[in-house]
Amino acid sequence: MAAAENSVLTYVEGRAGHVTLNRPEALNALTHAMVLRIDEALTAWEQDPAVETVVLTGAGERGLCAGGDIRSIHEDVTAGDGGAATRDFWRDEYHLDARIARYPKPFVAVMDGIVMGGGVGVSAHAAVRVVTERSRVAMPETGIGFVPDVGGTYLLGLAPGKLGTHIALTGAQLSAGDALRCGLADHFVPSSSLPRLIADLAEAPVRAVLGRYVEDAPPGRLADERQWIDHCYAAETVEGIVERLEADGSRAAKEAAATLLGRSPTALKVTLEALRRARELGSLEAVLNQEYRVSCAALASPDLAEGIRAQVIDKDRAPRWNPGTLAEVTADDIARFFAPLGDRELALEGGAVTQEVAW
Repeated sequence: MAAAENSVLTYVEGRAGHVTLNRPEALNALTHAMVLRIDEALTAWEQDPAVETVVLTGAGERGLCAGGDIRSIHEDVTAGDGGAATRDFWRDEYHLDARIARYPKPFVAVMDGIVMGGGVGVSAHAAVRVVTERSRVAMPETGIGFVPDVGGTYLLGLAPGKLGTHIALTGAQLSAGDALRCGLADHFVPSSSLPRLIADLAEAPVRAVLGRYVEDAPPGRLADERQWIDHCYAAETVEGIVERLEADGSRAAKEAAATLLGRSPTALKVTLEALRRARELGSLEAVLNQEYRVSCAALASPDLAEGIRAQVIDKDRAPRWNPGTLAEVTADDIARFFAPLGDRELALEGGAVTQEVAW
């Protein structure tokens, strides 16, 4: 049955419960109401024996989800109430991401087309993550003066070598092959096969269906770039990373350096610190708790509102970051993003993420 909230459609077909993000005009960008609706459907299906599998898709031809609705965040931040509505949105969004990671039934995320930011949060923690030749997976937050969230620092902290650091700092878009290499996806299925795969999930278990459609993914770029990425991003500081990138002989490394020099200096330094701390925290829940601290602190930073303004409000692509250089961002500036929130902590509890489901 279709949901009353038209931005998320939910229905059951055979043995599968379907969640379709339905804002194609906004590339299915997530709102608070959408997060609550998804959570409501998961609650209803968790104890329903008729629903054996959950399938997440996005409406339209462009992708699963471009992330959170950053226009709404900009309005909230600039309205003078301190971003209260955004904090509430993030709280429920991060709870949903953690729930998806430990959902007791197979959760199949169809990561076709664009999957960025919050779209990664509702898909890359799933038990079964399917990418196609159209997939473009990214955590582009530093470009708007923000830091990878929705468990992004957890996922990227697990990527081989320094690939996660490169992806988090630059916001690089990953093809299917690269998403698989970095651990952000599990299976490659040609986009032309998706309708049949999804239809078959109404009749058969996930493992049986996947075997009919999974193929080898086209090779990505990161395998060939691993050497310079691991060397350059092993530097202790963002300044050191940029120096190594600029000194490297490859065109790709120099392009990465130019990208970083256009990003928010504060966001870059906080992202690097968040990744390093995430690797030590262990569980997704612990990392989400940290990310909530960082995200709330970002609301008080001038760069978030300025980054959104430059990218999607005025679209001049010329953000005026404050501070404007890496050298001006101090250790105290970074530490402020990790300060405890007292009674406003996210306070998620949980141990190892449940990815091995009996199906």
